[in-house]
Amino acid sequence: MSLAKEFKEFAMRGNVIDLAVGVVIGAAFGKIVSAFVDAVVMPVLGLLTSGMDFSDLAEQIGTSPDGKPVLLKYGLFVQATVDFIIIAFVIFLALRGINKLKKPEVSTTPAVPPKQEVLLEEIRDLLAKR
Repeated sequence: MSLAKEFKEFAMRGNVIDLAVGVVIGAAFGKIVSAFVDAVVMPVLGLLTSGMDFSDLAEQIGTSPDGKPVLLKYGLFVQATVDFIIIAFVIFLALRGINKLKKPEVSTTPAVPPKQEVLLEEIRDLLAKR
């Protein structure tokens, strides 16, 4: 089997195409969540923390040879962490919903037998006493 033919079989396998679609949708979803965090969540957090803008949080750790400050921008890390938590939570909710659709809920209470079956058991018990 030639290398090109083998690669074509691999690339056209269903799992690879599903993975590619998932990556593209995931990237688009990540952009949506990042925009939501930047435009909605972080301003509210900033308001709750006395107008603090998390993306501007930084600590000067030194100066470069040309005199500019070298900054450790930990605010961007905080913002990326909030992005991750929101994405992880939404994916958790989606998978939870999918799993509920896949398997039916098992009732923990025993099913009530039909009336005919109860009557037959009573007759059996009466005959057994004789």
